[in-house]
Amino acid sequence: MIPDVSQALSWLEKNPQALKGIQRGLERETLRVNADGTLATTGHPHALGSALTHKWITTDFAEALLEFITPVDGDIQHMLTIMRDIHRFTAREIGDERMWPLSMPCYIENGQEIELAQYGSSNIGRLKTLYREGLKNRYGALMQTISGVHYNFSLPMAFWEAKCGETDKESVSDGYFRLIRNYYRFGWVIPYLFGASPAICPSFLQGKPSTLPFEKTPGGMYYLPYATSLRLSDLGYTNKSQSNLGITFNNLSDYVVALKRAIKTPSEEYAKIGLKKDGKYLQINTNILQIENELYAPIRPKRVTRSGESPSDALLRGGIEYIEVRSLDINPFTPIGVDEQQVRFLDLFMVWCVLADAPEMSSDELLCTRKNWNRVILEGRKPGLTLGMGCEAAQFPLPQVGKDLFRDLKRVAQTLDGLYGGNGYEQVCDELLACFDNPELTFSARILRSMLDKGIGGTGKALSEEYRSMLREEPLEILREEDFRKECDVSWARQKEVEASDTETFEALVARHA
Repeated sequence: MIPDVSQALSWLEKNPQALKGIQRGLERETLRVNADGTLATTGHPHALGSALTHKWITTDFAEALLEFITPVDGDIQHMLTIMRDIHRFTAREIGDERMWPLSMPCYIENGQEIELAQYGSSNIGRLKTLYREGLKNRYGALMQTISGVHYNFSLPMAFWEAKCGETDKESVSDGYFRLIRNYYRFGWVIPYLFGASPAICPSFLQGKPSTLPFEKTPGGMYYLPYATSLRLSDLGYTNKSQSNLGITFNNLSDYVVALKRAIKTPSEEYAKIGLKKDGKYLQINTNILQIENELYAPIRPKRVTRSGESPSDALLRGGIEYIEVRSLDINPFTPIGVDEQQVRFLDLFMVWCVLADAPEMSSDELLCTRKNWNRVILEGRKPGLTLGMGCEAAQFPLPQVGKDLFRDLKRVAQTLDGLYGGNGYEQVCDELLACFDNPELTFSARILRSMLDKGIGGTGKALSEEYRSMLREEPLEILREEDFRKECDVSWARQKEVEASDTETFEALVARHA
C-alpha cells in the first residue's frame, strides 16, 4: 500500500543539504473558560491587543476563542518557546480565566449565546464578524468552538532546485500538490498517533440524535472506545455540501478555478437562511462558500496575501509558498497544545509526502480517501482494523501500513539528524513506531483513560488549572514583557489606521463578495 520511495530516499541521502532551511510556523486555538470550566463571557482582553492586527494573538470564531500565532521559524525549539511565551503572557493577563486544554468544548449550555469575535468598526473588521455570523447560521455556533492546532511548513528553494532543477511557481506548486495528494492518502496517521478527542460532552449534541454508536458513562459522557479524533468526524469540522465541489489537487490552475467556482456557486440550502433579516446581515452571501477560508480541508496550499488580495489570487500570482496542516487536535499533555515530538514527526511526514510518487487524483478518489480517515477517526485503535488504497477493494492491516511508512521515515530522520545534529528525529521515529504494536500509547488512548476516570469536564478542569499555575509562574524566555506591551499598543494604533482608511460603504464591500 505504501509507494516505493527507495529511489527518492537514496537521492535525499546523497543531497541532505537540500533540506537545510525548512521553515515552520504554528497556530494554536484555545477557548477562554471560567474556573468551573464554563465558557468565558467576557470580551477579548484589551491587554492582549487588537484581535484584528496583533501579530501573535488574535481570536478565531468567538470572542472567547483565542488563537496564538508564531512567526515563521527555522528552529523548532525557538518556535515552541515563543509559543510558550505567548501562553505565559496570556495566562497572566486573563485573570481568573483559564485556557481550555482540549479540542472539544464542554459545559456549553443549550442555547447559550456565544459572542462572535469582534474586530472594530472598519469594513474589513465588520466583514470578519459577518463571516462568523454566516458560519453560525450555516453550521451552528457550537461546531465553531472546536479548537485545533495548525502547522505551517515550507521547504527551502534549494530543495526544489536540487529535486526539480527549477524554482518557478509551477514546478514548486506541482511539488507541493504531490505532497498534498499523499497527505490525503496517508495523513490518517496523524489522527491515529495524535488524535485526542475520543469523547464528547453530552451538551455538544444539544439533544440531537447521532448515528454514531456512542457508549455513555454514568456521568453522561459520550465516547467511542476506539475513536481517535471526533473533532475530525462529521460531528466536527466537515461540511457535506463541500464534498461535491470537484476541487482536486493536481495542478495550480485547476485548483484555483474550482475554488473560485465554489465561491460563486449558489446554495439552495443557504439561500433559505436569507441574506438579511430586519436590516441585519445574516451571511456574506448565499453561495456554497462565503469566502475561500470556509473550505474545510485537512490541508491547504497557501501563500502570504498582499493587502486586499484573496488567497486564491495570491496562489495564482506566486504559486504555493507553504502548506498548512489542519488535522492536529489540541495536545492535552502540554500547556501549549503541541510539542516537539509532533513537530519533528510532521517534518518527517511532509518530506516523505513530497518525495513519494503521487498519481493524480480524481474528485472521486479524493472522496474515497475519506473512508480511511473516517475509519481511523472513529475506530483507529480497533484490533484488526484495515485500510484501503483509494477506491480499490484491497485492504491492508493498519499496523503493517504504519510500520512500512515508518521504515521510510526512519531514513528521512537519519538524514535530518545528520544535517542538524543530534538524534531527535530518529528518537521520535522509535517512540511513535511503538504505537502501531500498542495503540494504548496513542494520545487518544491516554486521554480517554483520564476521561473515563474524571469525565471530559473533570479532565479539562484539572489540566487547565495545572497549566494556568505553571504558565503564570514561568518567566518569559524570548519575548519580553515590553515586547507584548509594545505590540498591544501598536496593534490598537494599526486598527485605528485601518478604520480611518475606509473609502467605501460596508454595503458596497459586502456586495463585492456576492
